[in-house]
Amino acid sequence: MTETVIVAEHVWDGLTPEPRRHTEIVVRDGRVVACQDRADRAAQAQVLELGDVTLLPGLIDCHVHTVSGAGSSSQAALRALPALRALLDNGFTTVRDLGCFPPEPVNLELRQAVDSGLIPGPRLIVAPRIISGRGGHGDQTSDTSGCECEVGALADGSDQIIRLVREQVRLRADWIKFAATGGFATSVDDPSAIGYHEAEMRALVTTARDHGLPVACHAMGDDGVRRAALAGVTTMEHGLLASESTLQLLANRHIPLVPTQYSATVFVNKLEDDGFWADKPDNVRRQVERHAEDLRTALKRQVRSNAQLVFGTDAGTVDHADNWREFPTLVASGLSPYKALQAATSVAARVLGRDDIGCIKPGARADLVAVPGDPFLDIDVLGHVNFVMKDGIVHRHPDSA
Repeated sequence: MTETVIVAEHVWDGLTPEPRRHTEIVVRDGRVVACQDRADRAAQAQVLELGDVTLLPGLIDCHVHTVSGAGSSSQAALRALPALRALLDNGFTTVRDLGCFPPEPVNLELRQAVDSGLIPGPRLIVAPRIISGRGGHGDQTSDTSGCECEVGALADGSDQIIRLVREQVRLRADWIKFAATGGFATSVDDPSAIGYHEAEMRALVTTARDHGLPVACHAMGDDGVRRAALAGVTTMEHGLLASESTLQLLANRHIPLVPTQYSATVFVNKLEDDGFWADKPDNVRRQVERHAEDLRTALKRQVRSNAQLVFGTDAGTVDHADNWREFPTLVASGLSPYKALQAATSVAARVLGRDDIGCIKPGARADLVAVPGDPFLDIDVLGHVNFVMKDGIVHRHPDSA
């Protein structure tokens, strides 16, 4: 029985308002068994002295796309390997992958490969492919960017939607995701367009829940966010054009919001950068420009609202290595560092239905990350993770970082 003792001068457990001082965490068989000022150590225990760092629970990104780009499924899987490594190196030991690009749900195979130890990466919680109406967010058959493919699983009408949900259940999906509105990403998208009638949304949500699966909803425009909330979705993704009253509806219905603020700021801040837009459809830039002012004000509106915010980045639309930048973006929007850190640990774990991650306590999985500073005082230290342990296995250490 292997035992490891991790010693750090500052430890935050994912729950309390501030870190505690010198703490020793005992890890055995991939789980935390003790977290004390001075822990009892087995005679043969491996001791990792991390020094003057802040040790945190493994971080959780609730909105990523590890598989993207055109090509074969094997090409897509190979392209995903550095993305998984980048996310893990950033301290994200769990991610929710909300849909992949190719027709085949490659992210399900990646989930198995990570779980078996075949490849390094975060624990994957997977929605295989986004369900969308034809002419909606997942339908790029008329895209002028060179894709011309059905990125999502397309369905029109309740019967087709129910069938697609059941097909994803058969594939052993962890979540179901659908598009309630368009977005900004392609030449055929409109973020204000609504993808499904409320009856269709209700059919999808009911079918997923009949099989014990939660539902993530891509929604940008206010009407689409409101309609999806009334249909009873589990989480709302983006919600960038939602009004104050609609955000209050999310709060009233206890529907967490995954705002993906950093990806929005990238697009808005690059509006005058011709090089950034050179490989993107002209329509995307026009859509961002049209909604730029509302996108800028949306960030603070989301933080001011009573909606429960959950950490998610839309990594894949932005570089996976930059997903940590969601932290300073949220703080710049007015969220406290404590709330931002909770959004990526204990709050995210609760939303994912996992009480074994997102915190440091006896019985939890030994997912631990360290940063060389105090994130409660300087949130940017989250960009300098130098220790990563997942399930008791060290993937990154200060000596090799």
